[in-house]
This record gives sequence, structure tokens and C-alpha cells, in this order.
Amino acid sequence: MKVRTTLAAAALTAMAAGSLALAPAASAKGLVTQASGSCPSATWKLKAKQDNARIEVSFEVDSNVAGQTWRVSLRDNRVLVYSGVHRTTAPSGSFEVSRLIANRAGSDVIGAVATNTRTGATCRGTLTFRG
Repeated sequence: MKVRTTLAAAALTAMAAGSLALAPAASAKGLVTQASGSCPSATWKLKAKQDNARIEVSFEVDSNVAGQTWRVSLRDNRVLVYSGVHRTTAPSGSFEVSRLIANRAGSDVIGAVATNTRTGATCRGTLTFRG
């Protein structure tokens, strides 16, 4: 009987651990939401996490080619919160934009667009932050 109880307890612990792995990622500062994908000749990652009363947004583009120039914009609920130009750097051929933005009421739909100024290749990412 004791063996069955121990096995049942171990199974419940394993199931609980598995369900925790499926939960949204959390950091010391709160919930983290992320999305990623690919676009012509590059990949992108978009991440948002709670930072006190604001949201830290990070957008990374990796083309594996150093020296490319990209025009970047970030939007929160269609409101432009950042625009600028970034250059991919060696050795990875990537760049990252990080900004702290206001946490608007309700869910925040965060969009990021990066366009290669030479080739016109465009990377677009969107996520919904419910923090």
C-alpha cells in the first residue's frame, strides 16, 4: 500500500510539473509574452514583459549578415511608440531594440516592423500582452 501511495504521489508531482511548464513564462518582474518568426532572409523575436507599471518591449532581428541597415517601428494598440534605424552587428548579424512603454488599460497589442533599407525585406511581428 505504501508503494502505491508513493508512486501516486510521484505521478501527481510529475503531472503538476508538466502543467507548470505549459504556463506562461514568468520573470522576477512578472509575466513574459513572446513571439517569433521568419521573414525574407532573417528571423525575428518579439518579447514583452511587465516592468513595474510599464512594459519592456524587445524586438530582435537576425539576418546573419553584419552591416545591414533596417528601419524599425514599434506600436502599442496601433499607437507609434518608437521608430528608428538600426544596423546589424558582427559576429551574429543581428540587432535588438528595447524600450519601456506605457502599460495601457486592458490588453496591449504590440506590433513591430523592420524593413531592410537596401533589399526591402520586411519582418513583422505581433503579440498580445495581458499583463
